[in-house]
Amino acid sequence: MVSGIPIFKQWVPGWAIKIILFSLILPTMVLFFLPFANINAAAGFYGSEPADIQFAVGLFYAGYVAFYSLERRFFTFLAAKEYFVVFTILEIAATVICYHTDELYLLFPLRFFQGMLFSSTVNLSLSLMFTRLHTERAREISFSVFFGMLICILPFNNLVTADLIDAFNFNIVYKVALFSYLPCLCAILISMNNVRLNVRFPLYKLDWQSFVYWGLMLVLLAYVCIYGQEYYWLEDPRIRCSVIAMPGATLLYVLRVKSMKRPYVHPGIFSFQNFRMSIFLLFILFICRFAINIINNFFGAILRLDPIHVSYVNTMNLIGLIIGVIISCAMILQKKNIRFMWIPGFLLLLAFHVTMWFLFNSEANENNFYLPLFMQGLGVGMIMAPTIVYAVSSVPVGMGPSASSICLATGYLGFCVSAALINYCELYSKSRHYNAFQDHLTKVDPAALHGLTARTGKLLHYGMAHQQAVKGGSKLLVDAVNKQGQIRFAMDYYEWMALMLVAVLLLIAIFPSLNKTVVYLRSRRLSPA
Repeated sequence: MVSGIPIFKQWVPGWAIKIILFSLILPTMVLFFLPFANINAAAGFYGSEPADIQFAVGLFYAGYVAFYSLERRFFTFLAAKEYFVVFTILEIAATVICYHTDELYLLFPLRFFQGMLFSSTVNLSLSLMFTRLHTERAREISFSVFFGMLICILPFNNLVTADLIDAFNFNIVYKVALFSYLPCLCAILISMNNVRLNVRFPLYKLDWQSFVYWGLMLVLLAYVCIYGQEYYWLEDPRIRCSVIAMPGATLLYVLRVKSMKRPYVHPGIFSFQNFRMSIFLLFILFICRFAINIINNFFGAILRLDPIHVSYVNTMNLIGLIIGVIISCAMILQKKNIRFMWIPGFLLLLAFHVTMWFLFNSEANENNFYLPLFMQGLGVGMIMAPTIVYAVSSVPVGMGPSASSICLATGYLGFCVSAALINYCELYSKSRHYNAFQDHLTKVDPAALHGLTARTGKLLHYGMAHQQAVKGGSKLLVDAVNKQGQIRFAMDYYEWMALMLVAVLLLIAIFPSLNKTVVYLRSRRLSPA
């Protein structure tokens, strides 16, 4: 790639080029976790279950990860301006269909397709950014900003769309995203020259078979992890067939990789110890990151906060993420030991989980959650970008794209495993605690009798008939027991996360090859440290 190529017209200032490139990424980034902005509103709009909305996010993620390696062939085939125009028009078309449909059988394939388009937009935008950055400091800042945007997008979505979804139907957000693409498309047509960054490489011998195997594995993984608990795992033929199909697709992919000179994802990257260590920690990070969904459910189901107020509380998490990314970027620029980023980051995550264990209660002041959410965002922000840079820097330059692909796949695996763990632990823990509470809910138990009498008396005080008040008091008591089951589940899960983080911190402290390891970007690419 030649940095001297006039990609943009001479009259376009540098600051405008940076705005254009970031504005190309932002609309599709917002669509990434858009259904999570208000999962109940999305489920109501499509007439589905929350698991279906979670699966829609997983399909977008799967399309992004699966198409990442194949996208490079299209990148070398099309000119930069032509590439942007084609894929932006495709994104607009997909968004229009999403706006007009309320059927899941149309939404699911569209979400996967949108993930593929997201991969294309991100890769070309980042490539153009790197051609315009001439110093090591600027390239590292750009890299950190992108991953900072990626991890901030979930609380950012909640903040900017909560009022919109509350005032209109859920699909209004697709309409807003649709109109946000139009200025980007106009800016591309006006400001970019029709030049190529690489020599035109024809699309013959396109490795679409590996893409199919890779995509099939990812989609089946999301299906099993998200729907497995609901369908009682292997007792259901759909889950059973999916579990059987995953190793089959994996075997076909492995056999194909062994017979290819240039595999879709190079298996040799797993021979590097530091790379294995980094993707393991990245996997743990994503499990901890998506555990924040338990808090959002706690705010809604236990504290009865509406989505708008939940988004306001999560603003502290967003601020923590931004500050964490800035700190980690500064430490990368100073070429600090990777331990100085990992240990404080995971300590903050440990402090967050321990603090939340004490804060889970049936009644609480939302102000008490600002500091823990800030700590969680700060910890994630300090770990995310350095870990990915460290992973890619741990392998030879030629394997860098494969390492990036595996990092994306690791994040996807963390998303899916987190969903499976939460679904399984919620059912197991809530039922265990519900049965324990139920053992004491007898007419001779003083606490249960007092609770029932108090709730019945309150309903009588508000004018309800005696017989109805007794029934209502019983229902309120059952509702209180269900709330306690939800709280105890959240406490149990965060306790398990805290124990896992203690083990991770011990592993980081004793891992020998981290003693003299620094992480940095060099030249115009991610290169070995």
